[in-house]
Amino acid sequence: MPKMKTKSSAKKRFKLTASGRIKRKHAFKSHILTKKSKKRKLKLTHSGLVHKSDEDSIKNQLRLK
Repeated sequence: MPKMKTKSSAKKRFKLTASGRIKRKHAFKSHILTKKSKKRKLKLTHSGLVHKSDEDSIKNQLRLK
């Protein structure tokens, strides 16, 4: 059997935290920023965690499960 490969797109977008949760970045902060409020842009800057219901899918893509 060949080796199981990770999905390159998932590898670039997600990181595993020390506690085992999955960290992600927010979307919609690359361009067209003039119409977005300062508060909204600031909130998009910070990273967040992946929702519990999506964790299994992403762990499968990263071949952690």
